Amino acid sequence: MSLKPAKPTLTKGVGLGAAMLMATSAIGPGFLTQTTVFTQQLLSSFGFVIFITLLLDIGAQLNIWRILVVSESKAQDVANTLLPGLGYVLAALVILGGFAFNIANVGGAGLGLRAMLGFDVTTGALITGTCAIAIFWFNHVGQLVDKMVKIFALIMIVLTLIVAVIAHPPMAQVIQHTFIPQQTSALAVVTLVGGTVGGYISFAGAHRLLDGGLRGTAALPLVDRSAVTGIVITSIMRFSLFIAALGVITAGTVLDAANPTATVFGAAAGQVGYRFFGVVMWCASITSVIGAAYTSVSFLTTFHPLLLRYNKWLVTVFIVSSTMIFVLIGKPVSLLVAAGAINGFILPAGLAIVLLAAARKRLMGSYKHPVWLQIAGWLVVLAVGWLALKSFYSWLA
Repeated sequence: MSLKPAKPTLTKGVGLGAAMLMATSAIGPGFLTQTTVFTQQLLSSFGFVIFITLLLDIGAQLNIWRILVVSESKAQDVANTLLPGLGYVLAALVILGGFAFNIANVGGAGLGLRAMLGFDVTTGALITGTCAIAIFWFNHVGQLVDKMVKIFALIMIVLTLIVAVIAHPPMAQVIQHTFIPQQTSALAVVTLVGGTVGGYISFAGAHRLLDGGLRGTAALPLVDRSAVTGIVITSIMRFSLFIAALGVITAGTVLDAANPTATVFGAAAGQVGYRFFGVVMWCASITSVIGAAYTSVSFLTTFHPLLLRYNKWLVTVFIVSSTMIFVLIGKPVSLLVAAGAINGFILPAGLAIVLLAAARKRLMGSYKHPVWLQIAGWLVVLAVGWLALKSFYSWLA
């Protein structure tokens, strides 16, 4: 995508596009599965977890988006300014994590097309990879991506809400336990925070704003609206799926551990619901493929002019490689587990870097970052960092 400043008439579109890119990057195959599994564990009290996660996610994204836009620098350049070479390390972690999880995104797209149209998973993965590459070769790719992610987000939310209405969830319990939970789970909170704004997703929206030409303190009102909008959209999708799953579970349906989300849609609306699941899974997967490719490559384009010049080719290589690994090998478990550990560290590490950068006048000029945002940001760093360390030691064991 071009780094040329956007025309003033396009800035609102860029802001909403950034929000949608962040939201749809978060809403992937893992998002759907995590939401369903935690609903099964916590029942109506999962609403409280979603509410707490919403607040933490807003704190994380407002910090990252504000600081990067005011500094007019992408995360890797901010990191290199703090400590020479740190930006290259951050870029390597983001790209490795994004690449590994893109294998799962492509696989999820294959599953979606199988449920939706009956294709086998491999054919569905190849079709999705080809579609994603074609999108990036349009002349006005930024505007096209902004429009597509808006459409796909709307489709996912509407279809999931339809299933939720059919499932007849116990809304009185949901409302009560969202604010007065019967049970809760710190693991669920931190896992959802990491899944919503962790890994490459931490920077997807902010980098899109910069590429769209939004820079400096004058852009902050739009930055704030965009960041909050992205998190709210993600939370609406998560809440919709939560109440749909809760309705099915309280009706006595036992979820299939291999594909719990498909069970929810199928149990609520039969074969039509299963087709709905296919559409939602494919939309969630292809938008995550787009988000992973765009954000990962955006961590390279500022290192050398040639990388910016050939960014479309870099995106193509990224998508082709992850698609072919899925087609030829499947899901390499060890790579995905390692990437999970890496992505667990990206949010606390990346957020800590931008919080430290907020104190650098060389980067921020006269801008004073709000104290409440700094406190919220460091709380997220500590909470998610603790879980990442715990998960990493468990993986080593």
